[in-house]
Amino acid sequence: MTALTVLPAGKTYDVAAGATLLQALLASGEPIAHKCDGKAECGACHVFVQEGRKSLSKIQRGENEKLDTIVGVGAKSRLACQAVLGEEPVTVELLSFV
Repeated sequence: MTALTVLPAGKTYDVAAGATLLQALLASGEPIAHKCDGKAECGACHVFVQEGRKSLSKIQRGENEKLDTIVGVGAKSRLACQAVLGEEPVTVELLSFV
């Protein structure tokens, strides 16, 4: 288990390491947009990882290509459907509204 803190709500959840951010957020009851069933095709689950980026899986080609098409992407950007949680705590900022 690892700690996942969700901003702007400031809530912290114990979530399973090895799950994607999207899976962890949905299991925690956090509303997050997602349209492509975790295939990195829509970009709706774009989040900013404020802390713990090194604990997440590395960005793969498909995720990087989709991020290149999204306005407002920065160094802290990840697609929640592609970022797999490690053992260290992570803080994410939700950008979408469901």
